[in-house]
Amino acid sequence: MPAPERTSTEAIVAAGRVILEESGPASLTMQAVASRVGVRAPSLYKRVRDRDALLTAVAEAAIDELGSRLHTAGADAADADTARSDLTHLAEVYRAFAHEHPESFRLMFTASAPVEALHRTSEPVLRASAALVGEADALDAARLFTAWATGFLQMELSGAFRLGGDVGQAFDYGLRRLLAGLTA
Repeated sequence: MPAPERTSTEAIVAAGRVILEESGPASLTMQAVASRVGVRAPSLYKRVRDRDALLTAVAEAAIDELGSRLHTAGADAADADTARSDLTHLAEVYRAFAHEHPESFRLMFTASAPVEALHRTSEPVLRASAALVGEADALDAARLFTAWATGFLQMELSGAFRLGGDVGQAFDYGLRRLLAGLTA
């Protein structure tokens, strides 16, 4: 008779996400996850091939969570004003996720992040960008929007804004200017 299952892939990934956020990527080891889910490390290999696969699974779970939030936040913009509003809301959701899950946010921009998950998550930004600038320029606009927001958030999370002032205000200002530039 086979031994009873003592953990699941979902539990392993959830434990990995907690460890990542609490202690950073260097602490995300098979042994740490095994201890957290209450099994011996060799038992994890039934579900997760190795540490690289663990990082990929954790990254995909984070990306899917962000994607779910973005899909909920994104509407189907019919005009430029609605598209600006949608992109503003999407940026706020993106920023909130980065602040709630900074290590997961960073992990999403590594080689561990599965491309298919990133594609799924990009849909709301692509839709709103298309409504704002048209289908022909939607991908370029979405890339500009995402690159600006990601760069800003990476700097914010690392404490790189040291000149004083309100960083939230700076984010809002940059977003307004970016959207104004896209519609000019």
